[in-house]
Amino acid sequence: MKRGNVADLAGSCGLGAWTALGVLTMIVVGHDGIPLFADGDLLSWSAAHRPDVALAFARGLTATGTGVVPFALAALAGIITGRTLRQRALAVALCLACLGTGQGLRYAVMALVARPRPPLADWETHASGWAFPSGHTTTAALTAGLLIIAVHVRGPRGRTPLTLVIGGWGALVGLTRVYLGVHWFTDVVGGWLFALGWLGVCLCAVASRLPEGWTPGTTDTDTSRDATGLTGTAGGRTDRAREQRENHAADDPGRRGRSRPA
Repeated sequence: MKRGNVADLAGSCGLGAWTALGVLTMIVVGHDGIPLFADGDLLSWSAAHRPDVALAFARGLTATGTGVVPFALAALAGIITGRTLRQRALAVALCLACLGTGQGLRYAVMALVARPRPPLADWETHASGWAFPSGHTTTAALTAGLLIIAVHVRGPRGRTPLTLVIGGWGALVGLTRVYLGVHWFTDVVGGWLFALGWLGVCLCAVASRLPEGWTPGTTDTDTSRDATGLTGTAGGRTDRAREQRENHAADDPGRRGRSRPA
């Protein structure tokens, strides 16, 4: 996929996601943070279906959505994306900047909206701060998005299963926040929309400045094929120019009948 197409697609997705986030935010603010849509029903269902094994799994999974793990995975995404040491260093810096800046912006939105969390009696894990949009959800979704982009830039075999696994992890981290009772479902939806919007903005901003081989869907084989094609074209032009010079020399009357010096 061409860089311009990547930038346009990323920008469109980002704009659409943040438009939806803006609408959802206005609804949350307009209702003074009270539960919306299926918020109450999903929380009640979660509270009634919490066996010990499921709780342990949910707590372990939700822990991967904060702290060192997301930043380590973001750095891994940068390492996967680059092909040389310099490219990898640049990609790691860009991925970490995307994740860190996204967390800061999410925190600002959270402080402005100031939506209360569900009742403390329903909590099954520690949580702090306001509810909307969910921080664990946003961080995990941003990290998953960076990894998916990296996988598609390099285009390895089996990238579709990898994409599903990575995307599933990012989504499940958000759902554990509802299951553990520390977020409303609309907090999680807000986190997903924020992450998609911020990823779209970041990818749109850098896509036009990166080499063609860095854009999703372009593989090393494609780059080599392009280089070979250019070399072949240049060689063909050189051969044609040589033939034209030889034909011109053969048709030159001044050169006819001359013997080649011994």
